[in-house]
Amino acid sequence: MAKRSEQEFWTGEPRALLRVTPGFRLAGVDPASTPGFDGVEKDSADEALASGAGVLSDLQEMLFANSRSGDPRRVLLVLQAMDTAGKGGIVRHVVGAVDPQGIRLYAFKAPTEVERSHDFLWRVRKRLPDAGLIGVFDRSHYEDVLVGRVRALAPAAEIEERYGLITRFEQELVDAGTTIVKVMLHIGSDDQKERLAERLERPDKHWKFNPGDIDERMQWAAYQEAYQLALERTSTVAAPWFVVPAEKKWYARLAVQHLLIDALQRLDLTWPSATFDVEVEKARLAAT
Repeated sequence: MAKRSEQEFWTGEPRALLRVTPGFRLAGVDPASTPGFDGVEKDSADEALASGAGVLSDLQEMLFANSRSGDPRRVLLVLQAMDTAGKGGIVRHVVGAVDPQGIRLYAFKAPTEVERSHDFLWRVRKRLPDAGLIGVFDRSHYEDVLVGRVRALAPAAEIEERYGLITRFEQELVDAGTTIVKVMLHIGSDDQKERLAERLERPDKHWKFNPGDIDERMQWAAYQEAYQLALERTSTVAAPWFVVPAEKKWYARLAVQHLLIDALQRLDLTWPSATFDVEVEKARLAAT
């Protein structure tokens, strides 16, 4: 039987099904759902992911090739989620299928003393991808309106101001040639509890566990409210949010892969033309 292309597995367009639009409610998203995907068996999911990996890799190479000719465009994938939602799996299984030379990955942790001495976007600007690259933010500037809000790490008025600063910052990036794909991986409280319990039960997962994860879990309701506010206030035409149900890890990986493929395809990339006479160079090579 002939292999199906990545697109053939989808019955609906993830970009439309997962996009945050006016009236969106995070509480209304089933974290165990699989919007738009008709292949519910793991074999189908594996086949779709493998098919998409080749497409994504080719598109990234084309993006990189064009940057050698002065094309300023680049892509930035922003990953946000509650602990255990699967950001690492996205990095390994989706981004990991691309030539590592074409990726710029950065995981944001708590800001350092030096970073705290600047405005909250200062450290983010330093980690933006160069032309031709896919940048990946494992957490991002949104920590400053998520953790910052829940833990009251800044005055309430300053937190409110940050939403506008973020949307203006992202608009600047888009105007300069960056395609931004913002993804929230959405899991439920019960599923997170099971994933944290697994990390405690398995010695090979202890390195992933941080006692602070339970402290953050105790603020679950506050984080859901903070995410709702961030999603509705910063999902724009230029840089929309996509909420990806992530209790089924295979679905989350497929959805993010598809969103990246879609973003790259919308750039209408072509291979750059040769800057030399191809036939002349063929003749010269033949003579050697």
